[in-house]
This record gives sequence, structure tokens and C-alpha cells, in this order.
Amino acid sequence: MADETLWSALEAPLAPFGPLHYADLRHDSSIAAMARRALDAAPPSFMLIGFSMGGYVAREIARLAPERVRALVLVATSTRPDTPALRQRKGAVGSNAAPSIAFSGLSRIAVASSLHPKERNNEALIERVRAMGMRLGGEVFRRQSLLERPGDLDRLQAIRCPTLVVAAAQDQLRSLEEARELQAGIPGATLEIVEDTGHMIPIEAPQRLAALIVPWLAQYEN
Repeated sequence: MADETLWSALEAPLAPFGPLHYADLRHDSSIAAMARRALDAAPPSFMLIGFSMGGYVAREIARLAPERVRALVLVATSTRPDTPALRQRKGAVGSNAAPSIAFSGLSRIAVASSLHPKERNNEALIERVRAMGMRLGGEVFRRQSLLERPGDLDRLQAIRCPTLVVAAAQDQLRSLEEARELQAGIPGATLEIVEDTGHMIPIEAPQRLAALIVPWLAQYEN
């Protein structure tokens, strides 16, 4: 439930690499369909950044069109499938978000759990995350709540482009162990850890994220 404003603070640092394109993840009910839609709208060759659920989509893109992806950055994501408990919770959330029920946005508790503990009372930051969800709306929330994230540990070796994995040291949603699994599974991948931030790295620590991504991408600009 994040829109393109998630990357607002990184637009200027990333601009030297060319025009920025945002994958549209609003309409599809599977990772594979999201990846195909993104590829249809993408330029012939590109560098690819995926955050959280977008990391699953980005890896699928890299497998579907390896000749088009020059470099891949995976931020605060995982290779693990949804657990049975998570699938059950998603089903409950999806049912509670039925079209007949007005969407009131992500709860304050849900948003706060994605942030570093020191930011749990940062009302401006919480409202920024909630506002993204409200702009996307109830139908997208229902669709993404029901979306299954299939595990792809056994397919990571198919990713052959240079890959940077970025993890948040205090991420309560994705562990450092999950980041290390990605690094180990993708041939030649590099792992960087951002300290003192929660899951929402692009808005909690955008300058430090840019400081990692920009020089790394510069190696593969041409």
C-alpha cells in the first residue's frame, strides 16, 4: 500500500541514471501479473529497484527479462513464502475489506509497527504512510491483502544481473536473516545493512539509502 511518493526523497539522487519509471502494482492479483504489467510499460533496458512486496515483483521481472535488467536493488524484502498463519490473517483482512465496507486506511498500529521504535509516535511519518494507502483506496487494499507471496528461494540462482540487497537493522517485518538468504541465493549479490531504521527505509532513512544505492548503481551505468 505504497505509491510513488515513497521514493520522493530519492528522485534527485537517482535522476542522473535517467528517467524514473514507477511500476503500477494496483491492478493485479498475483506477483507474476504485476511483473508482466511492469515489463510492458518499462523501457528496453533499465536498472530496477524493488521495496518490500516490490522486491518479489522485481525478482520476477529479472527472471522474465534478464536481458533487459542491468542491475537490481532489493530493499527490505524476502525470499520466503507467506506462512500459513500469515495467509490466514490475510484472508481475514481481505474479508473485512469487502467492497461494501468503507475503507478507512491502514490503522495507526499497523503503520507504527513498520517503523523504527523511536518513530512509533512520529505522527507526521505515520500520516504520510497512511496517506499513501488512502490514495490507493479500498479495492487495492483488498487485492493486496489477499495477494500470495510465493517463495522463490529455489529460483534465486536464475537471477544473473548485479544485485544489491539492502536491509534495515531494526526492521520488525523482515529480518536480517531473510536478507542474508537473498544475498546467499543470488549469485554475486552484495548485502548492505542500514542501521537505526525500521522497514520503511525509503522514508525513514532516504539519505542513507541513497548513499548506498547511488555509488553502487554507478558501477553499472553504462
